[in-house]
Amino acid sequence: MSHETFYLTTPIYYVNATPHLGHAYTTIMADTMARFQQFRLGPERVYFLTGTDEHGDKIAQAAAQTGESPQAYADRISGIFQETWRRLGLAPNQFIRTTSEPHKRAVQRLLQQIYDAGDIYFGEYGGQYCFGCERFYTEKELQDGRCPDHQTTPTFIKEQNYFFRMGKYQDWLIDHIRHHPDFIRPERFRNEVLSFLKDPLEDLCISRPRTRLEWGIPLPFDVQYVTYVWFDALVNYISALDWPDGEAFQRFWPSAQHLIAKDILKPHAIYWPIILKAAGLPLYRHLNVHGYWKIEEAKMSKSRGSVVRPLDLADKYGVEAFRYFVLREMTFGLDASFSEEALVARLNADLANDLGNLYSRVLKLIQRYYDGRISESPGERGLVDAVRAAVTDVTAATERFAFSEALAAIWNLVSATNKYLVTNEPWKQDPGDARTKVVLFSAAETLRAIAILLWPFLPQTAERMLQGLGAPEPLTSIHFDELLSSSWHLGSRQGRVQEVEPLFPRIQATAAKPSPVKTGSTAVPETVADQITIEEFRRVDLRVAEVIEATAIPGSKKLVKLRVRLQDEERTVVAGLKEHYPPESWAGKRIILVANLRPTKLMGIASQGMVLAAEDESGRIVLLTPEQPISSGSKVR
Repeated sequence: MSHETFYLTTPIYYVNATPHLGHAYTTIMADTMARFQQFRLGPERVYFLTGTDEHGDKIAQAAAQTGESPQAYADRISGIFQETWRRLGLAPNQFIRTTSEPHKRAVQRLLQQIYDAGDIYFGEYGGQYCFGCERFYTEKELQDGRCPDHQTTPTFIKEQNYFFRMGKYQDWLIDHIRHHPDFIRPERFRNEVLSFLKDPLEDLCISRPRTRLEWGIPLPFDVQYVTYVWFDALVNYISALDWPDGEAFQRFWPSAQHLIAKDILKPHAIYWPIILKAAGLPLYRHLNVHGYWKIEEAKMSKSRGSVVRPLDLADKYGVEAFRYFVLREMTFGLDASFSEEALVARLNADLANDLGNLYSRVLKLIQRYYDGRISESPGERGLVDAVRAAVTDVTAATERFAFSEALAAIWNLVSATNKYLVTNEPWKQDPGDARTKVVLFSAAETLRAIAILLWPFLPQTAERMLQGLGAPEPLTSIHFDELLSSSWHLGSRQGRVQEVEPLFPRIQATAAKPSPVKTGSTAVPETVADQITIEEFRRVDLRVAEVIEATAIPGSKKLVKLRVRLQDEERTVVAGLKEHYPPESWAGKRIILVANLRPTKLMGIASQGMVLAAEDESGRIVLLTPEQPISSGSKVR
């Protein structure tokens, strides 16, 4: 018996914002692959990991803006991710959080191990730092002097920190990538990494001083510093398996594969394998890299104000329609464009017309002719061969994450079955004719095969189809290889064909009007909108405050320190609006302040309230101010 296992991870998602289309796509892909591998190996040999990344500058800033502690903020946003995946029908084996104690211990153990080996040293470094990415950039990596992801000008920071000797392992990594052609796939990303490695690899700054950042895992060898968020986050892939002594680590790590978007290629293709090598650990098997979803030909981005929320689409069109669209629309490794019009077109043409009409037609004929029962007959040779071809094509495509190709192969089988029915016209034939029974049995058995092939991609639809066909055996007990058999057996095991609702009702043109793209706010992190009662609203104390003084906060691109007056009281407030309102523009302004927020620290400064601002669809931020002069401390009603 084979002891092969399969371990697949998504990135752990940063909790500075709620889930968007990009997060959902990666996790849906991983869920699909995990289900496919369950067909191959059995559920007990497959492990699917996802989770949330909860330390770093951006989390501390986001928590301060909402008046929460970093832990409370992380708890809330991580909970939103978990609820979103549940509502999308995703089924990871584990949801890991980097604020968990087992993960923290694993990070510190790995750091100590590498430090003891001499590959971490103390030094001073000055460089261009992007607070959005929480990393230093080389001049070569910048695009026209700006962060390639956030399109903001980085800040020059010079400070003492701990460094990881990455450069020491550069030649080894190049050699490993060259001798393992599928280590990074698709090939274009392997070539991109090799191109980057043509230049000398700088050592990696793996700490942040606690004078600048408290919210992180303390270094085990110097508690005055916390761990760089990427070093912390990457370790989740082994901490989730109870490294170093856990049975799960021994069982699943040798088969590890990572699934990521291309914006985090460098940490996964360079930092992570070198960290593993320095720690004396085996490398993962494959790094699988997908492209971006684009909105109006630009990368979807919270910082640029173009965000699509997966639950909005799932609630409007159905989870399975949303899942089908994202898996079918994007070619693995390339970028894809999102629009609701394209989603509706896919839903109506592929799901409602091709698959839905085929399924309804066959089941209704069996109900009308044979009272919902059909005796076993020899399978039609042409359809048997079409099923075999589909199994071969779906398997080959899915194993390399080419889910669009895999679904196209299934739809080739759907089209072949539709053509077969049109050619034979069973609705015009005598129900007692043996040929009519052969045609309808072959079509029904092909639908069963289609349902089995669809299960990794559209699990709820597959289960509904089998239920309707009277063959609701547990899908996890079936293997694709069974469909290659020349012996079809639906009639021998099925119950009565069930009366079913349409698999996918058509969407009318009036219902397909695109929803406006939701935009995030750089002032207040996005949350799921819940209605509140009037009593809850009355607890919020909004006051007019006068700004006495504003100063920049060293090391922060976005934060400004305000000294404000509420009647006879003075307070200090930290606002994340420096990019829109420089320090010299604040003095004398009357602003609206949430006055009864619990004080919280940001960049070591206690903030005693939150400034209110509005953001339009272009990303322009405007302070909320009284229309006419009014005394400071006045209550907003």
